[in-house]
Amino acid sequence: MKEKRSSRRGRRWLAGILLTCVVFVCLCGILNGVVIFASRPYIMEEEQASKLDADCILVLGALVWKSGQLSLMLEDRVLEGIALYGKGASGRLLMSGDHGREDYDEVNRMKQYAVGKGVPADHIFMDHAGFSTYESMYRAKEVFQAKKIVIVTQGYHLYRAVYVARALGLDAYGVASDPRGYPNMPYNQAREFLARVKDFAQVVLHPKPTYLGDVIPITGSGSLTDDSH
Repeated sequence: MKEKRSSRRGRRWLAGILLTCVVFVCLCGILNGVVIFASRPYIMEEEQASKLDADCILVLGALVWKSGQLSLMLEDRVLEGIALYGKGASGRLLMSGDHGREDYDEVNRMKQYAVGKGVPADHIFMDHAGFSTYESMYRAKEVFQAKKIVIVTQGYHLYRAVYVARALGLDAYGVASDPRGYPNMPYNQAREFLARVKDFAQVVLHPKPTYLGDVIPITGSGSLTDDSH
């Protein structure tokens, strides 16, 4: 009898765990759908975005190799940001990424790359504390005082970025930078599935970012964000 009761309890525990997993996956799927559906109308092509007259083009950071070379994803983001700048979408670029350590720096590399392509250094701002999509959007609004922005990142990430920005009160639009295929996309897609759920919760809870600091209006000079300041 004890063995039968133990077996029944084991089956109930297993059924409960399976049910919890099913509910969790379904909830994640629903929240992903909400994020994608809500942001899709604000994702556009280059030509449409060029007419927006935005406060800035926000280019989101990604991996920089130890050599200082931009990863393929990041290079494509910066190139798209430069293209939008050239077409008049905005007169300011905001490079937002991870510069939390001396030995790892996304934003200076992004700015250097854009300057090398002919963008005036004064028109390029760096957000050294854009440690996450949520923090990049929060700081774009609160630190850089942007109101209308064009976000540049890969398409799979763009839905979440636009959703978070608009949920935080920014008049945000997005342009995808996907001119080629990238390695590890199945992993990136799976990670993004969970990240959309995380950021859905973030905009509801509205936590402050890791750092805020002084206000640096995006209408001013990008040199104010250089490391020497």
